Amino acid sequence: MKLKNGSFLWYLYLDKIYCLLSVRNVKVLVDYFHLLDVHHKNALNDLLFYHFLYYTTNLRKRQIMLVFDLLDWDATGEIGFEEFYMLVCILLSHENHLEKQFIYRHSRPVFELLDMNGELKIGSSQFHTFRFLFNIKKQELKEIFHDFDITGDERLNYKEFKLFTIFSMDKHQEKQREERRKRMLSLESKSRRPEGYGKEKGVILKVPFRTPQNNTLARSHSSLVL
Repeated sequence: MKLKNGSFLWYLYLDKIYCLLSVRNVKVLVDYFHLLDVHHKNALNDLLFYHFLYYTTNLRKRQIMLVFDLLDWDATGEIGFEEFYMLVCILLSHENHLEKQFIYRHSRPVFELLDMNGELKIGSSQFHTFRFLFNIKKQELKEIFHDFDITGDERLNYKEFKLFTIFSMDKHQEKQREERRKRMLSLESKSRRPEGYGKEKGVILKVPFRTPQNNTLARSHSSLVL
């Protein structure tokens, strides 16, 4: 799943720690939602929802309608802004490779979202159907149910699901630390090179210009925060 180039969502900033939009970005998203809501019902029907995802992502029609049914938890045939906001945060977390962070920070809303039958448990088939939203591979899904299905009923209750999010986040952070360690070792190795390294005849070293990074925005006090 990817956002299409030039999409409005490209201009929204997702906080990398809490996986939420800033207050300013939420206000912009509210205005955008009202533009999509051509019937002025403070909700989007399946047709409006389909066109929104069709023009902003590379999702197929079947996937779009699955997402609509997932968000339309009360079966009204419409989704409100709260569900729309959660969807946008999921899309942006996927685009920024923050899926594990999002699931960890918002484990309760995600669990309730995937528990479509209201049984307070998530079956492997349900998880499999919507794994594309969180970039979960087939093998990873098998390992999740093998390692965290403590009761052995081939379904995850919230405690088991929460354990998965904690373990997944720890594993992700460990991977990040290892990548940082490798980068530091690489920089140290370069700094130890003897003077004149790379200045042999016919060799020219080029150093690219550095551009300043954008300042991060404040996180939003959203209802998604656990």
